[in-house]
Amino acid sequence: MTQPEKKIRAGAISATIWNNEAVNPKGELNFYSTISIERSYKDKEGKWQYTNSMRLSDLPKAALVLNKAYEYLIFKEKEAAME
Repeated sequence: MTQPEKKIRAGAISATIWNNEAVNPKGELNFYSTISIERSYKDKEGKWQYTNSMRLSDLPKAALVLNKAYEYLIFKEKEAAME
């Protein structure tokens, strides 16, 4: 299983940054990042569960973790361009 590059949390909400690669039509290897977002909660039996569905009260934290993920990737991109 692929490990995430970074996980950003705000309470029960998290954004995970994943590294990916794909070959373009020219046969060149390209790298790109994707972000997944999820909410964790405990079910009736007390077991942790995960969902991509957000409640109204989750949206401010979802916005925060997505902004932090964006910030992280933009700074990483700028740093790579300077090398």
